[in-house]
Amino acid sequence: MTFTVAIIGRPNVGKSTLFNRLVGQKIAIVDDTPGVTRDRRPGEARIGDLYFTIIDTAGLEDADPETLEGRMRAQTEMAIEEADVSLFLIDARVGVTPIDEHFAELLRRVGKPVVLVANKAEGKVGESGVMEAYSLGLGEPVALSAEHGEGMADLFAALLPFEREEEEFDAEEDDFDAPLPIDPETGEEMEAPLDLNRPIKVAIVGRPNAGKSTLINTMLGEDRLLVGPEAGITRDSISVDWTWNGRRIKLFDTAGMRKKSRVVEHKLERLSVGDSLRAIRFAEVVVLMLDVTIPFEKQDLQIADLVAREGRSLIIAFNKWDLIEDRQAKMAELREMAERLLPQVRGVPLVPLSGLTGAGIDKLMTELLKVYATWNRRIPTAALNRWLASVLEHHPPPAVSGRRVKLRYMTQPKARPPTFVTFCSRPEALPEAYTRYLLNGIRETFKLAGVPLRLTLRKGENPFENKAKKR
Repeated sequence: MTFTVAIIGRPNVGKSTLFNRLVGQKIAIVDDTPGVTRDRRPGEARIGDLYFTIIDTAGLEDADPETLEGRMRAQTEMAIEEADVSLFLIDARVGVTPIDEHFAELLRRVGKPVVLVANKAEGKVGESGVMEAYSLGLGEPVALSAEHGEGMADLFAALLPFEREEEEFDAEEDDFDAPLPIDPETGEEMEAPLDLNRPIKVAIVGRPNAGKSTLINTMLGEDRLLVGPEAGITRDSISVDWTWNGRRIKLFDTAGMRKKSRVVEHKLERLSVGDSLRAIRFAEVVVLMLDVTIPFEKQDLQIADLVAREGRSLIIAFNKWDLIEDRQAKMAELREMAERLLPQVRGVPLVPLSGLTGAGIDKLMTELLKVYATWNRRIPTAALNRWLASVLEHHPPPAVSGRRVKLRYMTQPKARPPTFVTFCSRPEALPEAYTRYLLNGIRETFKLAGVPLRLTLRKGENPFENKAKKR
């Protein structure tokens, strides 16, 4: 197995910058404002041929445990306990501060290995800070510049003694565009089976204070994510691994998505929302958390529409269900609103739950597995064309300019989301209303409720187009 490294230090010493440098991607939000990072965020890091797990943490501050800063510090202390070794960062340009000395003592009491890192040591300005770091009594400091990539060789040498033998890992590849298996008895295509060993990527999204982090903590059975009454606590998209009834799940907690007018005013809001949008694009199932006391706000509808446009499968979860008295009447009202306001994902699963108590989580996961299987479905070509022939017999496309559009053939070239191609005589002339009719028919006939569908029209080739006319 690989080893785990936690990046520790007071606010604004460059922890997230070093995290991004080691994982090779700009996935942690970086800004000059102190205290940007709040949760602990893991990532797969590499220096040369040395591979390890890195944990970005919130800046250590001496604060009351009940405050937001105090809860952030508790998350950082959990990361120290979880890690095999800590990278204790100081700002070499500022030198050693009383806060650095305080937390150096805390790390010594924990008794785990510590590598002292003097960040921002580029140029002559940082040299005095590097020498001053010896006073912390944590051994020889590693001088580096996370922003410019200087000093990585020294960091490699400092971490090398902690390396353990790594298990072999076979990369999993998507195989959804491969040909469907053939039934040996009928000779027709069969539906492709799901790979049950792949973790399902699930993004939990919604407006601020909808209860996303609380739900994930309840699922995990631990205070893994920072929560509290303050709106907008989560800033980075944090991924955590979970197993439910034997199925591997990768959960992504995301920042609350506010109205665009508010986001534009604040740089950190823009960065957080951008991180949430990236989580949606890489997810396979998106759980949209709504506060059941104020459901289907304009921002909720915009998020649902975004998920559909990105082609992700969707579940709508109504949090705080324990506050509702007449639950049957409320559920009927919510179903009516969903059908009316979200026609692009007709039949989307609606799940009432309580993130605080855990009620409804099993129902949520059952629906999640169903919608994930639907999103991955590949319908055999023969079945699609039998359905198309029946549709054309009962409701053929309308004549346009006195000529009827001929639909010849339909196939599904890919899943995730289910995407169909229809070959016809004049694609540009087929009315949009008839295209919607086809999509609704496919959704109803083949039980594809709750996932976005794609339908492309192509012109069928004329076999006589390039041949000379016979006399």
